[in-house]
Amino acid sequence: MLKTEAPSDIHPELDRYAVADLVDAFIDDQRPALEAVGAARGKIAEAVTAAVPRLVDGGRLIYVGAGTSGRLGVLDSVELFPTFSWPKSRAVALLAGGREAMFESVEGAEDNREQGGADLRAVGVARTDVVILVAASGATPYVLGALDAARVAGALTVGIANNPGAPLTRGADIGITLNTGSELISGSTRLKAGTAQKVALNTLSSAIMVRLSKVYGNLMVDLHPTNAKLLRRAVNLTVQATGADEETARRTLGSCRYRVKVAIVAILKKIDVSAAEARLAKTHGSVRLAIADESPR
Repeated sequence: MLKTEAPSDIHPELDRYAVADLVDAFIDDQRPALEAVGAARGKIAEAVTAAVPRLVDGGRLIYVGAGTSGRLGVLDSVELFPTFSWPKSRAVALLAGGREAMFESVEGAEDNREQGGADLRAVGVARTDVVILVAASGATPYVLGALDAARVAGALTVGIANNPGAPLTRGADIGITLNTGSELISGSTRLKAGTAQKVALNTLSSAIMVRLSKVYGNLMVDLHPTNAKLLRRAVNLTVQATGADEETARRTLGSCRYRVKVAIVAILKKIDVSAAEARLAKTHGSVRLAIADESPR
């Protein structure tokens, strides 16, 4: 029996708990999720290191999953654009059952191995792509079919599963095992297995974006301000990064279509936005290199 499917022996009379004790039990049972991600830190780092060159070469992040795992992949993919201005066309999410499965269960979709491969081939998977495949069991047919197709195409495959020795992690170029064990509600992997997957995906994609110069210090300077909250955040980030007053930050941002990186370089180097853009282009988007004393080459 898979560990994620095994009955938990910690709270065998869960249905008899008082509400306060019930809430405590669910919260406490989430703690091993973070420990499981911590135990996989080496493999996550390996995946970041392997992914960056492919993405620099024009590749995409392609997420594949079913059910909760697939929805977490969709969530990670859609947040890359507003957070890091990562192009939408380079963050692709494939969910067993298609878009409909994001909002309701599509019975049997995860059992179709051929469809997993067909869906991945349909998006034109290529050698430069990084395919992140997520399945709590590590044996979901749809995900394994996509793994087969990704390997044929020569893409980098990163398999994330919650059971040791799973076919997914054994078959992927880099296998990340999040050993969360049995669930408080037996078999409900939307609980701590899902929590561990979310943390691992956050860590993986965010670390990749840091390595791609989407962050300056610990500031998300490559955000895409699409609403009032993010516009305000762009101003705050520019002020924090440069020490400029808010009026200067707003004026500079306004002159460069609210691109925080450009505004930071323009203010710190005391140059116009065109010159700031040129410096950033020469440093492949690195603010730190663009503001260095020596001219970028």
